[in-house]
Amino acid sequence: MKPVCLVTGVGPEGGTGAEIARRFAKEYDVAMLARNAANIEDLAGKYGAKAYSCDVGDLDALVETMDRIKTEMGPPKIVIHNALRSTRGPLLEQDPKDLERNFRVNTTALLYMAQHCIPGMLEAGGGSILVTGNTSATRGKANWGFFASTKAAQRILSESIAREFGPQGIHVAYFMIDAAINTPRTRPIMGTDKPDEYFAEPHAIAEEMFRVAHQHRSTWSFLVDLRPFGEVW
Repeated sequence: MKPVCLVTGVGPEGGTGAEIARRFAKEYDVAMLARNAANIEDLAGKYGAKAYSCDVGDLDALVETMDRIKTEMGPPKIVIHNALRSTRGPLLEQDPKDLERNFRVNTTALLYMAQHCIPGMLEAGGGSILVTGNTSATRGKANWGFFASTKAAQRILSESIAREFGPQGIHVAYFMIDAAINTPRTRPIMGTDKPDEYFAEPHAIAEEMFRVAHQHRSTWSFLVDLRPFGEVW
């Protein structure tokens, strides 16, 4: 029986979440969470994974879904929080309620998953929590305040979980993706004239996350920077 991996934010095929699910499904029973039920049902058939339609910003629904996963598949050994909500725009024009919505998806959902899944990991003698982040977690920029503040909180919460539960065998890693990602959604927005090396490839991100999830305990990473070789930083 394979161990269980839970992945949130599984979008269209070829995107980061889908590539993460596809990679881990080679060696894990993967539970894919996303709002688009039709998309993840399609991917489930292709990857041999299981689809759970869920808006992680609906915290009651998230808990119910995690209960179902535990009952139907078993307690997750690996939890990957890839879902995000990003509200951007001039600060004086933003609805403060959107800050709370961003926070629920990006940060509070992570807390709920940690509280729900860590007890099973401790009982099993170990586990991993991986979070996909970006450079918004380290700096505030004009028009990005709502998103950046919640991603910064997400990073600090991840580090707090790592410091508390790392000594108990739970590996937490935060992936700082300093790049535009070559997904079906972002490529048209960024421009088709951009060279391939401008982008980070979703399958490569997924491969690196898989590698980090299986690091030896004597050399665990927490903050993992990923960027294309041509990125200026």
